[in-house]
Amino acid sequence: MPIKMKHIKILFILGSALLVSSLHAQNFISKGMIEYEVKVNNHKVMGDGFWADMMRYKTPKLSTYYYQLTFDADKSIYVFNRKDEKTKIMWNNSGDEENIWYNDYAHDNFVQQKNVFGERYLLADSLLKMNWRMTNETHEIAGFNCRKAVGKLFDSVYVFAYYTDEITVSGGPMSLHGLPGMILGITIPRMFTSWVATKLEVNGIDTKKIIAPTKGKKKKAKDLQQTVIDATKDWGSWGRRAVWEIFL
Repeated sequence: MPIKMKHIKILFILGSALLVSSLHAQNFISKGMIEYEVKVNNHKVMGDGFWADMMRYKTPKLSTYYYQLTFDADKSIYVFNRKDEKTKIMWNNSGDEENIWYNDYAHDNFVQQKNVFGERYLLADSLLKMNWRMTNETHEIAGFNCRKAVGKLFDSVYVFAYYTDEITVSGGPMSLHGLPGMILGITIPRMFTSWVATKLEVNGIDTKKIIAPTKGKKKKAKDLQQTVIDATKDWGSWGRRAVWEIFL
């Protein structure tokens, strides 16, 4: 039976819609700004013991911070933006808010401005090396279908990351990178902290601000790391977490 013109028109419209949808899906992103919501479980961070139990009554369970990652092809800069109102009331300003992470993925190096025990350092070194294991688990974050990968930091700290290959830059919050796309979600159970992208902006992005910081006492990150490890060796879990936070 011959196909009627009406049916041909419907098939043409459906085919055109599928083509447009396919082309839209292939519009990969290489430049933009991602905002991450960072949540810290304060009660878990405190650990156990009499003093920890006392502090829990005075401290909100969660602290919430917002950071911004601006990226352009092969480089990025990650900076503090703001706290939510509850966190702002509970915690005074700290030097951690001055921390800056600049990553040059093309040349495999980073420059970071870090507050370490009240002193500002300018750290430079090779990018963090991580072996990622891919999984088949997926999760939607900020409108992107993300795939889960599992990595390990400092020999024993597991990192659960979700990345999208629709953003072509192999980066993420802080020093994390090395996946075939942008990391939009992270959970690090031993740090009791999570990072989740809440929005992506691609228009009107000022990529000129993606430059390495210049303020602070210059130091190789690996050299300072050993100094911090020695200084915090008697701090127990607090000391280990301090090291992870400083050098992530």
